[in-house]
Amino acid sequence: MSNKQELVRLVDTTTNPAAFGLYGFGMSTLLLNLHNVGLFPLDSMIMAMGIFFGGIAQVMVGSMEAKKNNMFGMVAFGSYGFFWIILIALLMIPKLGLGEAPTPIAMGWFLVVWGIFTTGLWIATFSLSIMMRVLFGSVVALFFLLAAADFTGNTTIKFLAGLDGIFSGAFALFIASAMVINDTFKKEIIPLR
Repeated sequence: MSNKQELVRLVDTTTNPAAFGLYGFGMSTLLLNLHNVGLFPLDSMIMAMGIFFGGIAQVMVGSMEAKKNNMFGMVAFGSYGFFWIILIALLMIPKLGLGEAPTPIAMGWFLVVWGIFTTGLWIATFSLSIMMRVLFGSVVALFFLLAAADFTGNTTIKFLAGLDGIFSGAFALFIASAMVINDTFKKEIIPLR
């Protein structure tokens, strides 16, 4: 029996999970903000989307990004996945009689904390593409606008937040679709710089 050791190098051949996460983020964000501009009420459709595609799917993507040694992707997708799960829990817990609904001031501070977190990620995007800078910059604005709407009760600010959220969600969908199209065609059809 030989004592010789061999170095084994594993090559990661798995695909980039970011498009999946961006679809989950984008579709959930778009639907919630279509509600925020008044197109339809907050109902089970948004909550189901938030739990499963905004929440669980993004947490899964965060785990996949960790395996790919992508700290930014792991933190962003994992955290926003849990944001969606927490948000839906905040809506459901009072309805189930398990606790009081948060006050608008409490929700404002909840959103401020997420805005601060997102600001840190936005700063990190300056080492990524301009597309990611625009996306995360719009999400920073979204959190702070939503917080301002909760703090003030101002419906105009809530409407403006909804417009920004529609942009954020749609832009995330655009980036995700571009990633899938480019990967499927094995060439850059839609630039993502």
